[in-house]
Amino acid sequence: MSDDNKSGNQDRNSRKNTDFNRIPPKTWIIWATILTGAMVVLMLRERMEPPTEFLSQTAFIEKVDSNLVARATITYDPQSPFLTEILGEYKRTDKEGKVIVGKDGKEELVAFRSKARLTEKMENKLLETGKFEPRQPNLMLMNILSYALPMLLILVFVWFFFIRQLKMAGKGALSFGKSKAKLLNKEKNKTTFKDVAGVEEAIEEVSELVDFLKDPKKFQRLGGRIPKGVLMIGPPGTGKTLLAKAIAGEADAAFFSISGSDFVEMFVGVGASRVRDMFEQARKTTPCLVFIDEIDAVGRSRGIGMGGGNDEREQTLNALLVEMDGFDTTDGIIIIAATNRPDVLDPALLRPGRFDRQVTVNLPDVRGREAILKVHAKSVKLAPVVDLSVIARGTPGYSGAELANLLNEAALLAARRGRKSIGMAELEEARDKVRWGRARRSLAMTDDEKRNTAWHEAGHALANVLLEHTHPLHKVTIIPRGQALGSTMSLPKDDVFSHHRKQMLDTIAMMMGGRIAEELIAEDVSSGAAGDIQQATNLARAMVTQWGMSEKLGMVQYGGDDEYVLLGRDLGRTKGYSEDTAREIDSEVKAIINHCYQVAKELIVTHRDKLDMIANGLLEYETLDGAQVHDIVRNGTFTPPAPTPEMDPPRGAQAATPLPETPHKPAPPKLPGLGTAAPAPV
Repeated sequence: MSDDNKSGNQDRNSRKNTDFNRIPPKTWIIWATILTGAMVVLMLRERMEPPTEFLSQTAFIEKVDSNLVARATITYDPQSPFLTEILGEYKRTDKEGKVIVGKDGKEELVAFRSKARLTEKMENKLLETGKFEPRQPNLMLMNILSYALPMLLILVFVWFFFIRQLKMAGKGALSFGKSKAKLLNKEKNKTTFKDVAGVEEAIEEVSELVDFLKDPKKFQRLGGRIPKGVLMIGPPGTGKTLLAKAIAGEADAAFFSISGSDFVEMFVGVGASRVRDMFEQARKTTPCLVFIDEIDAVGRSRGIGMGGGNDEREQTLNALLVEMDGFDTTDGIIIIAATNRPDVLDPALLRPGRFDRQVTVNLPDVRGREAILKVHAKSVKLAPVVDLSVIARGTPGYSGAELANLLNEAALLAARRGRKSIGMAELEEARDKVRWGRARRSLAMTDDEKRNTAWHEAGHALANVLLEHTHPLHKVTIIPRGQALGSTMSLPKDDVFSHHRKQMLDTIAMMMGGRIAEELIAEDVSSGAAGDIQQATNLARAMVTQWGMSEKLGMVQYGGDDEYVLLGRDLGRTKGYSEDTAREIDSEVKAIINHCYQVAKELIVTHRDKLDMIANGLLEYETLDGAQVHDIVRNGTFTPPAPTPEMDPPRGAQAATPLPETPHKPAPPKLPGLGTAAPAPV
């Protein structure tokens, strides 16, 4: 452990001790102490008082008849007029009935207590002896309690349910209008830009917010105005929340965090009240950052609901708009919001003066993925032979959260295998598991099903190698993983940001290879090509309607981007093109798929012997890497794979090369991925 880590741990321990000393005692501890003290006092009082003997009515009358009662008092019970309590002392006697006299010459007395039913004659007889004294009970306390106790209960009820609840900000039953924003103090927030990786452009974009919080006069001197709000846009898991915490940590400012769904409750007006209370708290702790996660929950466009909109949500949005426009930049309050649905936000929320700036937090590229892996690798123990750059190249499209989960899964896998450190085999297995699920080696597949799957995946692999514009084949396997019975995976050499027409046509042809191989071997088709057909159809339709790759229809976009549909807004929209054009689009999509199908069929029929070699290799070893398939296709030779450690007892050997790609069978993927590990939207 380095000196910096040791000093950091010491600082954290000292802060924990300091915070613990500052914590006031809990209410229940105080009440427990009071009750314990009262019990101790009562026990001591009982021990200090002389022991009292209880006499039954018969025993008491015997003492009276024997003239042994020295003195006593008769107290009348107001609740039972016929039952009286008698307290006094009687003379102690020996076995022979003689009174015992002590060393001081005085008779020994014993305190007694008795409850007896005395008749009027018996009572007069006792009083005539002169040893008994009548006493009326003190009913003053009883009368006071009978009148005061109801009033006291009413006051306690009023105090608990009204005054106390109003004082308990954010905790009482009547405090539903208080903000639920969590305050992360400067002492607790130690996240800085060093803990954020893979989003260098976004860090540069928000770095001036840190400068403003540290030295506002630097900007105000020149008349500059810092943005009031910053909207972070990006896919889930890219680090939007982490980046916001890093801004607060760098600026040494307070950090309020709240979710958009925390504003709206079942009571009308609660959301707007919480918005006002949140900004009121922020003004008391300036400079500060207010982070609203998933702001689309409360910031959706107004007036788009099926019934005219949700009035409560719109009131909350109106309060947010007024508060953001109400405070000026000298307050030292900066609003940061995060969402992955910017298309549904209200335009008034995005205008200059509110969320003036939009920061896009994209998925990391290969260098960003390597930097993210290095940040998270500090908390795990890697083997010296591990090369994180190889893992980064094999995980295109992975978000920061997925990369962190990858390392965590690899650590758990290495621990189950009894390893002392995490190796490349564990990282590769974890990469497949994070994206597609754990290998289902226990799945009971018939020989025919396994044979059909082997030829299906062999068709994909053969077409991938023979076609010119596809990504290099990574590996092909018939081991079920997730919902797929097998998969053919290809990885690009570099991150892909745009796709060409020839590349997409070859990708569609590769997708058709599985169905073609099934037809050749079984003279029948199965439902295993459902995912391939869906990918090919979506890709071909995008080529025609969005990317202008149809000579017949030209460079015209038909329809909008329908990836996100907002029902209240998009329900009444028209297609923007006629029914004749729609038929032409369908015809062009079908023509593209049929052309690619014929191209793939000619290749596979011509190289039928290579198809059989790949399929037989899959049946024997279950997994073949790209180099082995390439050797079969180009040279007609096959080198058996070397065994590698498996998490489960192996049924075959699996090659350990860079990581897997998108499965094509049978589970339909999210969107056509053009052979990349992260399907690209089309």
